[in-house]
Amino acid sequence: MTAVRPTVAIAYHSGYGHTAVIAEAVARGAAAAGAEVVTVSVDTITDEQWAQLDAADAIVFGSPTYMGTASGAFHVFAEASSKRWFSDAWRDKVAAGFTNSASKSGDKAGTLGFFQTLAAQHAMSWVNLGLKPGWNSSAGTEDDLNRLGFSSGAAASTPADGGTDTVHKADIATAEHLGERVTRHTAVLLAGRAALAA
Repeated sequence: MTAVRPTVAIAYHSGYGHTAVIAEAVARGAAAAGAEVVTVSVDTITDEQWAQLDAADAIVFGSPTYMGTASGAFHVFAEASSKRWFSDAWRDKVAAGFTNSASKSGDKAGTLGFFQTLAAQHAMSWVNLGLKPGWNSSAGTEDDLNRLGFSSGAAASTPADGGTDTVHKADIATAEHLGERVTRHTAVLLAGRAALAA
């Protein structure tokens, strides 16, 4: 458990349920590390949920990768967040991201880069995955954490014709790791602010 209990919000869109499985894994990892967790499906976001994002200490962005970037529904949410940009509502919050696509690479870096830019525009502090690449030697296997070798966030690859039960267990574990890492970094940030204010 962390000494300071941060609130971690997960703001995501899932087109067919696969990305929702990853979002749930991020939430589990964050909760296991001591966070209070809020999950928001951005395509049905309410005023109350916007307020929850405003109150959170960290926001983790998530979306499937469609055509090299986040889904249209997530882009609508990102554009709507400009109201928060004008008021600096998310300034100095922690941010991170995750994505899923059918292909192993699938241009997922484009989506994670979009999330990083969104976070930077809001003056948020980005937390990367913090894992070496897995499955990149003869000793590695597809069950390694970070099996797809992304550094900026958690990435998953799920067959286009597979159900939500085909989300790979290593990708789920990698997403749990991201949730834990975000929580621990956020707790350190909050503890530091409290110490400086004392």
